[in-house]
Amino acid sequence: MHEIVYMRADYEPWWMFDGWEEKVVSRRKFESAEKAREYLEQAQADYSLRFAKREKRDFAFSVFWNEEEMEYCEKCEEDLQIFHGLIWLYNGKPKISF
Repeated sequence: MHEIVYMRADYEPWWMFDGWEEKVVSRRKFESAEKAREYLEQAQADYSLRFAKREKRDFAFSVFWNEEEMEYCEKCEEDLQIFHGLIWLYNGKPKISF
């Protein structure tokens, strides 16, 4: 099963820290890699229009952000950058190649 996950967090999606799934905003499941790739490419194009910055790691991870989108962390006592991440999972694991 292929899955494209959108997460919003104060770290890039490739870190997948403990509890990262709590940051998931949406999930889309696909039976085929082709359908998942089509959806991911469209989402990446849409996010590229909304966010000034972008980075990609491996095949599975894309992240988008605007430098002015920050949130205050009471625990850290500082403002943290907010990242919008897309992750391609295959059977629950990051799909790092195609």
